[in-house]
Amino acid sequence: MLYPSIDKLMNKLDSKYTLVTVAAKRARLMQQNKDQRIVKPRSHKFVGKALEEINAGILTYTSEQKEQVDTTPTTTNAE
Repeated sequence: MLYPSIDKLMNKLDSKYTLVTVAAKRARLMQQNKDQRIVKPRSHKFVGKALEEINAGILTYTSEQKEQVDTTPTTTNAE
């Protein structure tokens, strides 16, 4: 069985796409900077460590909500 489970991780983030993107970016940073924020990780791989950080609440993600723009065409009465 995988640790942490996908069900627990989905409670932390809004979608699987976000989960994969955040974990991959953190894994690359961990590999480059040789830093990990979790004391005793169960996983030996960087992606697994990143997922453990997300599960522990050490690594978080906030999305920026973009303002919705009204794209409906406006009509003008040219006389």
